[in-house]
Amino acid sequence: MGLKNPYQTYQKQAVTTSRPEDLTFMLYQGLIKFIRLSKSALKNNNFEDSNNYNLRAQDILSELMITLKKEYSVAEQLLTMYDYMKSRLIEANLNKNSEILDEVEGFAVELSDTWSTAMKQAKLKS
Repeated sequence: MGLKNPYQTYQKQAVTTSRPEDLTFMLYQGLIKFIRLSKSALKNNNFEDSNNYNLRAQDILSELMITLKKEYSVAEQLLTMYDYMKSRLIEANLNKNSEILDEVEGFAVELSDTWSTAMKQAKLKS
């Protein structure tokens, strides 16, 4: 029986002990990471890796979609945005199009920045 990777242990611990708002931020960061990795692999004509990273980004968007709290008014707008981003990732994957990945990355960065700002403001109010 081998030892577990300490980084994986740390990641699992971070996820299981984090607040929901921190988990959302982690998802945004993962989304950006996998889009960038997909773009890099595509640039290097490594279509298999690009596909795999793109699928990971799509999975993150699916997770963001299913964890939306419908009682908040912004949830419907976010659902529409996530759905659009996911459809664009699919299109980028099918057409091997890095410009579409740039577009989706821009949205993901904006969402991440907005979420980070909201978390900081909420912390100041409490």
